[in-house]
Amino acid sequence: MDRLRIRGGYPLMGEIPISGAKNAALPLMAAGLLSADGLTLENVPHLADIASMTALLRELGAEINAESVIDGQGETLKIQARRIENIEAPYDIVRKMRASVLVLGPLVARKGEAKVSLPGGCAIGNRPVDLHLMALECMGAHIELESGYIHAFAPKGLKGGRIAFPTVSVGATENAMMAASLAVGETTILNAAREPEILDLAQCLIGMGAVIEGAGTDKIRISGKSQLSHTTHSVVPDRIETGTFAMAAAMTGGDVELVGAKIGHIQSAAAILREAGVTLTETERGCRVTRTTDKLIGVDVMTEPYPGFPTDLQAQFVALMTAATGASMVTETIFENRFMHVPELKRMGANINVHGSSALVRGIDRLKGAPVMATDLRASVSLVLAGLAAEGETIVNRIYHLDRGYDRVEKKLGACGAKIIRERET
Repeated sequence: MDRLRIRGGYPLMGEIPISGAKNAALPLMAAGLLSADGLTLENVPHLADIASMTALLRELGAEINAESVIDGQGETLKIQARRIENIEAPYDIVRKMRASVLVLGPLVARKGEAKVSLPGGCAIGNRPVDLHLMALECMGAHIELESGYIHAFAPKGLKGGRIAFPTVSVGATENAMMAASLAVGETTILNAAREPEILDLAQCLIGMGAVIEGAGTDKIRISGKSQLSHTTHSVVPDRIETGTFAMAAAMTGGDVELVGAKIGHIQSAAAILREAGVTLTETERGCRVTRTTDKLIGVDVMTEPYPGFPTDLQAQFVALMTAATGASMVTETIFENRFMHVPELKRMGANINVHGSSALVRGIDRLKGAPVMATDLRASVSLVLAGLAAEGETIVNRIYHLDRGYDRVEKKLGACGAKIIRERET
């Protein structure tokens, strides 16, 4: 198992290429099941979760060829699902990645049946799939839960319907969009998620021939087609990676250009960072990040569905606030168990008190390096940020979490002056 060894105290200087978004690439890959003509995806990040989805699609009968391109620009995946030979997504693959449930909608829409393992909970809290199932039922699918699997039937095909989500769900919105693209008639999705990844999926589906209106708003209309065709689509830049590296630059007092970043996708986070004393300036190639003030300023934040402050940046922001003057109250409203990075940050000297769904962070002069343990994807990168700014050496263990969502993080940071190496645990 790998770990990262970091010697802190070196400001990041230079440029960091922003990879394609994991949270966009995974549903886009699942969308490859919708067409017998194939789908070509560009700017796909090199991540463990991408490898897991690749394995799942191959299990279902798809042919996938990957072509590496210029460093920093991701891979090109050619997905050919001419024949779907298997409609079962097995537990051994689904347990590695919750996003595997995204094949449910495409399989039912294309084959009239799907059997997908229930993904269960995860380290940051339960994320039930009931809204995914509700969406398919609204389009005429029959659902059975048996032996830990979701078994969905629509032998005569899906039919357009009205889907009104009681709460916003990105994954359920994506599953509904993909299924509706091959359903007979028009589907309306109310209280739809509005994330950039939703718009990216819509643009890809439109390129494949789907008729979609309203993506990026809370009301999406989709007119189903009998079949979809081939298209080539480039994955949108990762807004969470953008926010993460912006905070890394700010925390170390650096000066970094995030190449390919779209600041418009993290407006709420950018506004909070500016309040905290960080300058973000759009450039021709992306965004430049510097620290405006000598010391960061404590700012309160609450996570919310897009366009609010992303829950996927909460752990990194907590790490950032440990270096600020004054206090910051960070409130988590999306997941019920997403402060597991706090005990590890406290091992580094952070002054943080958790009260229910909020963490009170009082800034200190400087964190101290220490051995720490990653518990989930975003927690792991928050510990990397802390290590970059800390005095002395930090060892981040169990970074397989990190590899699920950050493409070559040690190489990107190392190219900007960070003293960071990957090594095998002894």
